[in-house]
Amino acid sequence: MQREGIKTRAAIAIEGLTKDFGDVRAIDGLTLTIPEGEVFGLLGPNGSGKTTTVNCLTGLLKPTAGRMSVGGFDVQTQGDEARSVIGVSPQETAVYPYLTGRENVKLFGELQSVPKKTLDGRTDYVIEKVGLMEEEGRRVGKYSGGMKRRVSIAMALVADPRVVLLDEPTVGMDPQGRRAVWDFILDLRDKGKTIVITTHHMEEAQELCDEVGIIDHGKLIALGSPDDLKVKYGAKDLEDVFLQLTGRTIREGA
Repeated sequence: MQREGIKTRAAIAIEGLTKDFGDVRAIDGLTLTIPEGEVFGLLGPNGSGKTTTVNCLTGLLKPTAGRMSVGGFDVQTQGDEARSVIGVSPQETAVYPYLTGRENVKLFGELQSVPKKTLDGRTDYVIEKVGLMEEEGRRVGKYSGGMKRRVSIAMALVADPRVVLLDEPTVGMDPQGRRAVWDFILDLRDKGKTIVITTHHMEEAQELCDEVGIIDHGKLIALGSPDDLKVKYGAKDLEDVFLQLTGRTIREGA
């Protein structure tokens, strides 16, 4: 969905993406274009290919077939350039438990070559945005699961990336933490960033996403704005759309 005043140049372009794990085809010919300045939701049950798609986009997995570009850079032939414009918060939270929240974020900024003169300011900014200023000095090992997720998101954003990939960003968060992250995502979109989220929470997709793609068994089976999909399928909500298309609820594992 194009929003008024936002450019529609592709931030992410996927063409014929296929990924096999032995005899299992996790992604099956996925073709998808995500414009700049959009929050895009990739929806599907567990095992549908969401995380595999994210891992291919970051270069963590090599595709069996197909092409991908991020920020205009070919992921396979210009991998370093593509990764330089991406911030990613993976499904499995990766933090250093013996460092504080602030130390985790600052360390990741250093690894991403954020200039020293701006690193403290960027660290302050992202920690405040995810609602962790009061807890930034505690060791992350003492954080709840939801707080660790917020640290992971801050780490993904400290380098001010153009494209942000958030895999199940609000899992385990309390309502206050979830709202802080939602507000941050919408603020990033308003600044022209492109954000891709994978989620099982339909309220989250409805609240945040300009467009959603539903995948099942590695194939894209529906694409459109949340409201357009509800109208198209005569559904009361996105979960109802999903149930019609896949025969199972969004929260059921595959």
